[in-house]
Amino acid sequence: MDNYAIADNFSLLSKLIDIHGDDSFKAKTYGVAAFNIEKLQVQLNELPPEKIFTIPGIGKATGQKILEQIETGRLAALDEYILKTPPGLFEIMKIKGLGPKKVSTIWKELGIESLGELLYACEENRLLLYKGFGAKTQQNIKEGIEFYLSNQGSYLFSQVEAYGLAFTKKLEEQFPDHLFLITGDYNRHAETITIIEWVTDTDAAALQPFFEQQGYTTEVTDPILLAKGEENIQLQFYCVGKQQLISEFFQHNGSEEFLAAWKEQFGWKDNREYESEAAIFAAHGLEYIEPYLREDSAIIAKAIAKELPVVIQEGDIKGIIHSHSNWSDGVHTIQQMAEGAIAKGLEYLVISDHSQTAFYAQGLFPDRIKAQHELIDELNNKYAPFKIFKSIESDILNDGSLDYTDSILSTFDLVIASVHSNLKMSEEKAMMRLLKAIANPYTTILGHMTGRLLLSRNGYPVDHDTIIEACKAHQVVIELNAHPRRLDVDWRYIAKATEKNVLISINPDAHAIEGFEDVKYGILVAQKAGLTALQNLSSFSLVEMEAFLTGQRQKRK
Repeated sequence: MDNYAIADNFSLLSKLIDIHGDDSFKAKTYGVAAFNIEKLQVQLNELPPEKIFTIPGIGKATGQKILEQIETGRLAALDEYILKTPPGLFEIMKIKGLGPKKVSTIWKELGIESLGELLYACEENRLLLYKGFGAKTQQNIKEGIEFYLSNQGSYLFSQVEAYGLAFTKKLEEQFPDHLFLITGDYNRHAETITIIEWVTDTDAAALQPFFEQQGYTTEVTDPILLAKGEENIQLQFYCVGKQQLISEFFQHNGSEEFLAAWKEQFGWKDNREYESEAAIFAAHGLEYIEPYLREDSAIIAKAIAKELPVVIQEGDIKGIIHSHSNWSDGVHTIQQMAEGAIAKGLEYLVISDHSQTAFYAQGLFPDRIKAQHELIDELNNKYAPFKIFKSIESDILNDGSLDYTDSILSTFDLVIASVHSNLKMSEEKAMMRLLKAIANPYTTILGHMTGRLLLSRNGYPVDHDTIIEACKAHQVVIELNAHPRRLDVDWRYIAKATEKNVLISINPDAHAIEGFEDVKYGILVAQKAGLTALQNLSSFSLVEMEAFLTGQRQKRK
């Protein structure tokens, strides 16, 4: 091992000791050793062992560990720390401005073990609650994470949505005589995107110089052009003649399963000319199937039977369910949140701040609940007929119980029950907690069912079918958390829920007025599941919502 490798090992060991809160003297000793070793003009592996112990800053214990590395290529003490450190912390340590002390706080106080979780915490302003994390520090960390993740090649749909539209416009301006039709996962509103695809009648030989002049790397495998710029987003172009344009577009607008089923049902000539995709469906006697519905083969049978769903649209949303104010970890006051919802033409707002166990989010203790409810009563008098509903996002505790006594839970109009702690659990443990919470008569909505964070945390394992059955039995609504980093429940299970007449609720989990806009991303994935407005709780009018909650109160008796 050379000096740099040995110094890196000591430096990492020093940081890990600090992160774990162990012997600070040892941490400092190894940190100093790393610094001194990097400055040496001679390689340690070329020195006799006795000479190593005479180097300034290298004591007996450190010297022995240098010899250990030279002889074995390993440092046992470091290996031990690596084994007991969550893997995600090593990525967190790469973010500028996060020293060992801050990483320790993030891990031990907030329970965060991955970059995605940390980014989500920044978006919810949770770092501000801890010493050493001001607003500027939190913003710098957020920007550092976003920069790091942008170099990994996978993105949330929300992160590339505007880019895809803007780049299409740029191409159309550059090549005004040609068409650029965005397709693939982007056009089907996939939750995450690794590549943005276009079908075009432009020749690859004409496209390539355009990209290379702007510093993009390119690769041509006729008829496909690949390009990647400093944004690190993979771009792919299917370059075909005008006659094949729509046929090619159609083939990339559906999943492999959909296309295989289509070919089996109708056959397919990929060189036939069509004016539009609608013409393709019309030629086979079918209504147009939107790309976001072209995920599985079942949609073809529905189209043949003329049973395509009239899917939910943004205009169907009547109220904001699941929002946080500055009473817990939100940015804005309840009054500001209400005025933001009124400005959007909505009929109601559900304020569901965190419950008392969520100390990291300034969860509400009973005395603050009473004060908040008094404020909401005042605001409801002021803003009528608009209504603010009293709610809470109650933590589901380790034993599956909710975070308050029944007497306190009874003061809320509705309760959203969510797991926020001890996420590393077996399916058996997760199901015990969830099923007990669902059976609680005060639970109205099951929040973000699996706790997943897209591209960073898979979430705990659950048996979706069993949960859906339990929600049906106990008249509990399943949340589709519309935050683009959650989108939980996964849209692939929504149809199973609606078949059982279990309501879905598209909720933004908004921590600021701007968070209301996230409803859009919940709608985009709900459309993929064929969800209708009638099957979505947040599409209920105020009158319908009040009637629904009256029914919910009946189940408590």
